[in-house]
Amino acid sequence: MKSLYFLVTLCWLSTFSAVCYSQTTRTMSSPDKRIRLTVSVNATGELTYALTLQGQPVVQPSALGFTLSKPTLTLNRFRLVSTDSSQTDETWKPVWGEVAQIRNQYNELALRLAGQTSPAVQMVVRFRVFNDGLGFRYEFPQQSDFQHFVVADENTEFRMAADHQTFWIPGDYDTNEYLYNTTKLSEIDAVAAAAKEKDIALQAIIGPDAVQTPLLMKTASGLYISLFEAAVLNYPVMHVRLDKARLTFRAQLVPDAVGNKAYLQTPTKTPWRTVIVSDKATDLLSSKLILNLNEPSRIADPSWIKPQKFVGMWWEMHVGKANWPLAGGKHGANTANVKKYIDFAAQYGFDGVLVEGWNVGWEDWFGNWKEEVFDFVTPYPDYDIDALTAYARQKGVRLIMHHETSGSVTNYERRMDAAFGYMRSKEINTVKTGYVGRIIPRGEHHDGQWMNNHYQRVAEKAAQYKVMVDSHESSRPTGLHRTYPNWLASEAARGSEFNNAPTLGITPEHTTILPFTRMLGGPMDFTPGLFHMRLNQFESTRTTRVRTTLAKQLALFVTLYSPLQMAADLPENYLKYLDAFQFVRDVPVDWDDTRILAAEPGEYVMTARKGKGSNDWFLGAITDENSRSLPLPLDFLDAGATYEATLYRDADNADWDTNPEAYTIEKQRVTRVSKLTLRLAKGGGCAIRFRKL
Repeated sequence: MKSLYFLVTLCWLSTFSAVCYSQTTRTMSSPDKRIRLTVSVNATGELTYALTLQGQPVVQPSALGFTLSKPTLTLNRFRLVSTDSSQTDETWKPVWGEVAQIRNQYNELALRLAGQTSPAVQMVVRFRVFNDGLGFRYEFPQQSDFQHFVVADENTEFRMAADHQTFWIPGDYDTNEYLYNTTKLSEIDAVAAAAKEKDIALQAIIGPDAVQTPLLMKTASGLYISLFEAAVLNYPVMHVRLDKARLTFRAQLVPDAVGNKAYLQTPTKTPWRTVIVSDKATDLLSSKLILNLNEPSRIADPSWIKPQKFVGMWWEMHVGKANWPLAGGKHGANTANVKKYIDFAAQYGFDGVLVEGWNVGWEDWFGNWKEEVFDFVTPYPDYDIDALTAYARQKGVRLIMHHETSGSVTNYERRMDAAFGYMRSKEINTVKTGYVGRIIPRGEHHDGQWMNNHYQRVAEKAAQYKVMVDSHESSRPTGLHRTYPNWLASEAARGSEFNNAPTLGITPEHTTILPFTRMLGGPMDFTPGLFHMRLNQFESTRTTRVRTTLAKQLALFVTLYSPLQMAADLPENYLKYLDAFQFVRDVPVDWDDTRILAAEPGEYVMTARKGKGSNDWFLGAITDENSRSLPLPLDFLDAGATYEATLYRDADNADWDTNPEAYTIEKQRVTRVSKLTLRLAKGGGCAIRFRKL
């Protein structure tokens, strides 16, 4: 390739050492030439990479390598054996998603290396340079004298060029349900931030300088930089630790119960380490780099996988109307109550009804590190599952199963076949899994190699039974929904249930940061659609509240993408505002096209999406705690066409704090040359349906 060059090195080599008189350098550019990668092996064998965007530094020269505990050696000195380069430009179609097709275009550089160790470990570092960033991974080919090995540390670094503004949550091996902090790199204090969080069930803080990925930074010159990873299989999650003196992040892998990070056997490869970079916030949100670094679908016939919209017997437990256990007299998952949800779903066009608390065991499920908890096949006596599945079938609705493991994963592994077989016998094809609490095997973490392998096993086992999965308390997604399209969504962040958390709750800015961070890896089951904002509806002493307007709750169905969307509130709260509820009924969950029209992390997001197989577009615009006006360009609409735009907007006197449920619905005819301006209240939003006439 024209953009690939090297400096010849003169080396004396042996099995154990290398003496080089100059460094070897390889460079490669993105297809559009804006991003430039430089990879070097210096005179002592150290391997580094660097990245720029139009000459601006993105990642300064940063080290690559490993520390192994078996065999005991450090892989940080190499000799370059050979290089290879290639180009790829292809288009593929996801089973479901934000767009109907995705372009996968990159230039690739692969360095075959030999470690200056005994044994001389062979390793390939493969780089792919896209127009929106970089992906690279380590590969260990089959080799006779190096087969089984244990990773003590991965020494991948990301050295930043300046003290950037950063959007971060504390590094934690067991949870990612934190509010985001916005500080300079030098001001990160993860321990102090975590100490403010009183409502997270389980924490495993790494240290004051450790933060989670995906990590977003904004430079003084206006570059947006995201550090993340893709295709995490048979490997732990990568957090990062910051050396503030060098402004350098180093990979911090999640350990297992005895402190090791990963157990591997050649041939093998690591997840991709990714750097997404753009000078436009909107382009960063449009990136498909993470998906493009994942493997194609392993499900030969995915025709049974269907995006869906549902309601659930869930929120009433969070706000005190009902409870999960049978004991106590407030059991929500009883036959009569669930029938009401089925009736509501059928009347208003929903696909399913989620039922939590249906199965025996909720009286003693959390906090005791107890292995035998649920069997996933025994309903409470007041829950007639056969009658309910038959009733739902008559109404054209399906029940959605809930499998809460309470962290006892060994118990779930033993029972998965029985649990999924039971679902299939009841014609239930979607499951919400949960992993609340400390993990069994005892000492393992939610984000470790063992658990990531478990989540993969669940996706694979569910696919055997033609079951779709929505995982909660799992590690955050890394694009694996391309490979396992039955894994529709994950929680893996601070979702809507935290509106009821008494300490910090959910701030108005939170949902303007999620698209730039957690959601780069895949869809989130955030559970939007709350219409009753003060949560003392059933218990007068409650002070918790939803810090958005009702119009913003509608907009979240568009801005926070998921093919598995739950309208989270109670039926009786929707019946009060049936005109606004119409948008929830109309908005699709699968799309042919998506346009990010305006965005700034922590401030606002405006997204337009075109329904799958439809001529209609839907738009969501949300803001933080500040009111603002956003110009709305309509050039995504078809030329020469007229649309009826139905706007669900904040009323003129709406305010998340003083008047959150005030909204106005307006209709007007527009074309792609029409000019609109959206006024968003404090903590507010706007949702629009554009119906092609």
